[in-house]
Amino acid sequence: RNRLNASREIAPVALPNCRLIKGIETGSEDIDILPNGLAFISSGLKYPGIKSLAPDKPGEIFLLDLNEDNPRAVELRISRGFDLASFNPHGISTYIGRDDTVYLFVVNHPHQKSTVELFKFVEDDNSLVHLKTIRHDLLTSVNDIVAIGPDSFYATNDHYFSDFILMVLEMFLGLTWSNVVYYSPKEVKEVAAGFYSANGINISPDRKYIYVADIFDHNVHVMEKHANWNLTHVKTLQLDTLVDNLSVDPHTGDIWIGCHPNGMKMFYNDPENLPASEVLRIQNILSEEPVVTRVYADNGSVLQGSSVASVYEGKLFVGTVFHRALHCEL
Repeated sequence: RNRLNASREIAPVALPNCRLIKGIETGSEDIDILPNGLAFISSGLKYPGIKSLAPDKPGEIFLLDLNEDNPRAVELRISRGFDLASFNPHGISTYIGRDDTVYLFVVNHPHQKSTVELFKFVEDDNSLVHLKTIRHDLLTSVNDIVAIGPDSFYATNDHYFSDFILMVLEMFLGLTWSNVVYYSPKEVKEVAAGFYSANGINISPDRKYIYVADIFDHNVHVMEKHANWNLTHVKTLQLDTLVDNLSVDPHTGDIWIGCHPNGMKMFYNDPENLPASEVLRIQNILSEEPVVTRVYADNGSVLQGSSVASVYEGKLFVGTVFHRALHCEL
């Protein structure tokens, strides 16, 4: 019950001019925003133990132009040959290559397995060209990913086991067997371990630090990145909520987090007691006194199960595991 914050209730924190984003009905688990204001959104995640509003519908990747006043989600077409029927997207990350090619990395769970799909974004016709599927014995239960090259990344495994019953047992026993893996075509290795459930992962604007959210330990770890891609622990910031995906403001370095104030409500999903949403901003995480602000909170009446929060040009975008997505003025 402590791991899930089962007894926590939250006070609402409102923001001006909040609107639900048109076109997203069945989740917006992760959001990644390009410098030009185009945002990719993964939708339709089916995850063991979590509700899905469209269990028989394949997942999708949406594109949102954040330069528009009232952006609408547009589904991106995916090139032929890719198995769309089993597409089950989770965490995502973008990388801009030397020739301005945009690569999109997508954590995928076809048939409850874990792969990473690498796509090239073609802006002219709103499509994704599938380049390759990445599988590896160390990528067992992948949750999120941060791209650090055109074909390399760090990924979190949120559980040691991939079987649902064993995953529940792992959580119940409080095993710290979750980890972070570095992947490149030349080398794959575990680079950090000892998490209850490593979830969101991201990188600082100066590319020196990796941030990892441990959802069941209610904290964010700061890891220093080394030339050999290994990570060493710098500090841990303890919070009082279940932290999901991390977004980093490229201009300020602030970390924005979509959180689950009460994890028990996410798993039970009682229509009379909906899962709530919460957004935190962390400023100056490397300092002695980081500033943590609750920017938005809702009891589930507007937005259920927030999993990600990203900012662009004074606007906040909040995504969810299985519900809608929200767009607010800051």
